[in-house]
Amino acid sequence: MKIAITGKGGSGKTMLTALMVKILSSKGDARLLAIDADSAVNLPYALGMEPRRTVAQIRRQIIEDPEARAQIEDKSIRAVMKEALEAGEGFSLLVMGRPEGPGCYCSINDLLRYGIDGVAEQFGITLIDCEAGPEQVNRRVVKGVDMLIIVTDPSIRGARVTDSIVEVIRSDKSISPARSGIVVNRYRESDAAIRDRARSLGLELLGSVPEDENVSRFDAEGRPLIELPDGSPSVAAVSEILKRVIS
Repeated sequence: MKIAITGKGGSGKTMLTALMVKILSSKGDARLLAIDADSAVNLPYALGMEPRRTVAQIRRQIIEDPEARAQIEDKSIRAVMKEALEAGEGFSLLVMGRPEGPGCYCSINDLLRYGIDGVAEQFGITLIDCEAGPEQVNRRVVKGVDMLIIVTDPSIRGARVTDSIVEVIRSDKSISPARSGIVVNRYRESDAAIRDRARSLGLELLGSVPEDENVSRFDAEGRPLIELPDGSPSVAAVSEILKRVIS
C-alpha cells in the first residue's frame, strides 16, 4: 500500500508522516518504507535520522560524473534506489534531497517516480511525504498511490491549497489515487467550518489532529517527533486516522 501525504507548507504533513511511521514501526510486523519527497528535507530529522545519500546526489552523479553515470546505468533503477535507503528502527527511509547545481526537477522526479515503484514493491506500506502544494501531484510523482492524504490547517490559505490539489487530481484521471481524504491539523472545536468545507469537496474526512503542546515543545527543542510520548494527543489522533486509512 502506497500512501502520499501532501498539503500546504507548514500544515503538518511531515508531522503526520512521522507519527504514522512511529505508530506503524512500533507494531513490528509492517514492512515499512518512508520517503521524503520534499526538497526541504524535514522528514529525516522528524524521525531522528541524518540522511547520508539522497536521490538528488544520485542525480548529480548522473549529470556530472561520466564514470559514476556508467556504473549507475549498468544497474537496475531498483538497485540504484536501494543504495540510497537508510535503515531506521522498524522502517527504511529514502530521501529525495535538495537539488544541487543547475537543472530542473524533471530528471529527479522521473528517477524518484520509477524508483518508488521499484522499491515500494519490496515493502508492505510506503509513506510518501510530498512537496508542499500541488506541484508533485501535478508532476505525477505520486501516480498510482492507494491513498492521497491532504493535510490542511484551519486557515484560508490551507483551504485554497487543498482546493488546488483536489483540482489537479480530478482533472487528470491518470494520477487519480484509489482513495483521497483530508486531515485537519491543529484543530479546535471553534474550527468546525473547516470540517464542513472538507465534506463539501466530496473527500473522506479522515480525522483531525488537535493542538499538542508536546509537538510545539519538541519542535522548539529540535527533538525528533518520532520520540513523542505515546500518550500525546497528536499520537492518539494519528492512531485513529491510521485505522481509517489502512482498513
